[in-house]
Amino acid sequence: MSNVLYELKNIKRYYNGRCALSINHLAIEGGQIYALVGPNGSGKTTLLRILAFLDEPTMGEVIYNGSLVTPKMMPLLRREVTLLLQDSRLLTRKVKDNVAYGLKLRGMDSLLIKRKVNEALEMVGLSPKEFANRRWYELSGGEAQRVALASRLVLRPKVLLLDEPTANVDAVSETLINDAVVRAKEEWKTTIIVVSHNLLWLYSVADEVLTLWGGRIIQQGPENIIPGPWKRTETGLYCKTLRDGQKIFVSGEPYESNVVSINPSEILLASHDEKSSARNVLCGLITQMTYHNGDQVRVHVSVGEITLVAFLTKDAVMDLNLHPGMDIYVIFKASAAKWL
Repeated sequence: MSNVLYELKNIKRYYNGRCALSINHLAIEGGQIYALVGPNGSGKTTLLRILAFLDEPTMGEVIYNGSLVTPKMMPLLRREVTLLLQDSRLLTRKVKDNVAYGLKLRGMDSLLIKRKVNEALEMVGLSPKEFANRRWYELSGGEAQRVALASRLVLRPKVLLLDEPTANVDAVSETLINDAVVRAKEEWKTTIIVVSHNLLWLYSVADEVLTLWGGRIIQQGPENIIPGPWKRTETGLYCKTLRDGQKIFVSGEPYESNVVSINPSEILLASHDEKSSARNVLCGLITQMTYHNGDQVRVHVSVGEITLVAFLTKDAVMDLNLHPGMDIYVIFKASAAKWL
């Protein structure tokens, strides 16, 4: 039985004559975490607004839960779907009233509202006893963002859309927000679609990664995104020096974004420093291993300040005796990288 929640067909969205989004086909399954990655201006926010039923495509079809979405349906569908921005403004009232607002609009009993508000606050790491009666201006930026998330989680939405929800918060709040998002998926089967600067966290929790560029989906599946700065070398290659002193070399000419991506299938792993014709042989640490599509293993390797993802067969994992915490060599050609 199909579990497709959204299906987008021949979608285009124009702003002032410019095509901001162009998607021939996209299917999003319910109960999964989808990561949207790509440089600024790649269409991520435009896609989120269409999925949140806040914006209509200029042309094309959006099918939700098996039904073609019409403009008249959009206000009702917003009761199932909610969007959290990186700087969500709170209502000028107490914390508990901010979180309860959506439930009151639904006519819920006041005693049940209080219980649900307390549960939502606890879910984002805010003690109801300490925070419920605080006013909006008595919160730090991270606390305010957690209240904004709680006001959405309290509704137990079918779909939670997140646009850089932790971009402007402290490290503690970032962790608590990320944990609450994953918990919503695990406990309620909420579909999560998220844009985040924290690629390490994003790749570790996402069931599917969509890479956007120029308003189009250029890759569906995990992708290694490496930002600049890049410095041109005497050989014509471009070099990025990591914090630990290791260097990454890529070929080609950079675009304005100054970002490259490397398909995980282009990355090899070795347990020792093998002689290789590949320009890049980097030493890293395996941080996580998860199954991917049943017959592959997704291996996350920390190299300097970045994380690279490689796909291996189960046999290859056994042959190399791979495990988290193991030192490993990451190998790929300079030509494996593509400029975004």
